[in-house]
Amino acid sequence: MSVKLLICDDDSLIRESLKILLPLKGDIEIVAEAGNGNEAINACLNNNVDVALIDIRMPILSGVEAVKEITKKTNTKCLILTTFDEQDYVNEALRYGAKGYILKNNSPEQIANSIISVHNNTIVMNENILKKLQVKSSEPSFNKYDFTDREKDIIKAIAEGLNNKEISKKLYIGEGTIRNYITTILNKTGLEHRTAIAVNYLKGNL
Repeated sequence: MSVKLLICDDDSLIRESLKILLPLKGDIEIVAEAGNGNEAINACLNNNVDVALIDIRMPILSGVEAVKEITKKTNTKCLILTTFDEQDYVNEALRYGAKGYILKNNSPEQIANSIISVHNNTIVMNENILKKLQVKSSEPSFNKYDFTDREKDIIKAIAEGLNNKEISKKLYIGEGTIRNYITTILNKTGLEHRTAIAVNYLKGNL
């Protein structure tokens, strides 16, 4: 089944290019488009959208604010596609529930693969954006919460961008058990979703 996609960008040329190229690179169906954050929210409310591909800087309402409302009001998964990789934008978009953050200099094939990955519950980020989130040490340490060793393993796997099925294969535990661990981790930290777990781990906040 095709991934139903919304393309949101204030540049009509970029929208038209993506509408042509993305279906050629993956099993993707363009079901809506938008030129600003308000249009993106309305499109997700009025259409069956699996993934919203959203630019950051737009008139009327920014992509960050759009992500916040779309995540709150729909089941659509948001993927940021932008030319900007400033850390403030990254942090804010991910805090509001974006499932990934990639740059426009990626190839159409890479963008299509990212859309499909987000649809399949995998966190997606460009390497240079991940570097902005990582602390100076080779591996972030756990300082603030009393995590068990298994919870730490789960957190590290989430930060690697693995979905529950992939974590299950890596750690040899059932997907139901993994979901229970994630619920426990969210309860301990007060975080709202797995993307926030990954971001806070990479920033050394756990």
